[in-house]
Amino acid sequence: MSNSLTPEYERVRRQLRELRDPLLTLHKTLVDSERIFYEKTLGPIRSPRHFLELLAHDPWFVWLQPLSQLIVAIDMVLDAKTPPPAAVLETLVRQSFGLLAPTETAGDLDDRGFARHYFEALQRDPEVVVAHGEVIRLRRVRPAP
Repeated sequence: MSNSLTPEYERVRRQLRELRDPLLTLHKTLVDSERIFYEKTLGPIRSPRHFLELLAHDPWFVWLQPLSQLIVAIDMVLDAKTPPPAAVLETLVRQSFGLLAPTETAGDLDDRGFARHYFEALQRDPEVVVAHGEVIRLRRVRPAP
């Protein structure tokens, strides 16, 4: 039997699929919250195109990239024509929950300060707290493998 057809593989794949939508909602909520904070601090963003450029290149928004990249990696694995090993799925589930560990202290360069900025967003915006809660709820329902 192929690794991709085992009950364990299917369980982890289902968990990853269930995790994707709340992560995407959290990402959108963080982007919206950060945009509001940016505009309150530095002034209005000129256009949707300008906002996309800021998201992609401005240091203000760079901290969001680890979450963006994680969601892209999940999408690539879930859309792959050839099922990846179960360990790849398990790693993505663990990374999802590991990334969403806010801290008041500065993060290292690998995560672009995600944990610290995430902590600040949670303190600043109740909608971020709600979106975070939806992801964490999944961890309680289905602990990471």
